[in-house]
Amino acid sequence: MIGKNHKTWSTLVTAEEKRLIPCNLCGSSSFKASFSCEGFSYVRCTACNLVQMNPQPLKTEIIRRYNGEEYLAYQLANEEAFLNLELLALADADFYGPEKGRLLDIGCATGSLLDVLREGGWETTGVEINCCQAEYARQKRRLDVREAPLEENHFPGAHFTVVLASHLIEHLNDPASLLQEVHRILVPGGHFYITTPNIASFQAQFFKNRWRSAIFDHLYLFSVKTLSRLLREKSFIIEKISTWGGLAVGTAPPPVKRLFDKAAKRFGFGDVMIIRASR
Repeated sequence: MIGKNHKTWSTLVTAEEKRLIPCNLCGSSSFKASFSCEGFSYVRCTACNLVQMNPQPLKTEIIRRYNGEEYLAYQLANEEAFLNLELLALADADFYGPEKGRLLDIGCATGSLLDVLREGGWETTGVEINCCQAEYARQKRRLDVREAPLEENHFPGAHFTVVLASHLIEHLNDPASLLQEVHRILVPGGHFYITTPNIASFQAQFFKNRWRSAIFDHLYLFSVKTLSRLLREKSFIIEKISTWGGLAVGTAPPPVKRLFDKAAKRFGFGDVMIIRASR
């Protein structure tokens, strides 16, 4: 029997200034209730089915959430596990190969992945708005990590061979703007690897408002369909899609979990997805 579904870490629910915005994917202003959580809720766009918080906290409120040392402590405590998951996700998306060049990791946290990739021959740059994590990456790992949001760094056009964004897009007020900027800074034929929770997963459909990724920090909950559409509308070419995570640890006996995990990867109903797209 499926048991408790433990949510991921999130900032505490607080009162923030909000505003109603059109759907970031299709521009519609027609929404219906999706599900309600403790202190916040989601709506679904009636035109394109993108699930989102709306009204939405202002950008200044979102940036303020990630300015303290608490998030650094959380990342350091889980750094090895997070790194292993990122490496496995990149392997699922066929990242590893002879190609090397300039690589940008948006939302690079403490820089553990950048450190590994630099050792592998990549010329690495990171973006991380949490000043404590950015400083840790610069001081402890001697990495080039910028603290401004992506669009405010004004990177040259057609500059990066690869751009990574792992568990980032769901935190942003304007995902479409991020994808537009990524497309601009990628070289022609360059690759974008984007990882995010999958609201079309078995777990999301089963647990609903108790789903582990339905947290205060997640402003958008994408499905493979909605994220693929947004990528294509920003002129990306979808090359590969992979999902994983049939059941969370502790929600079922190990043999059942292994069976669900295998099926989730094979049939695409996993809890997390990675999409490899090219310019």
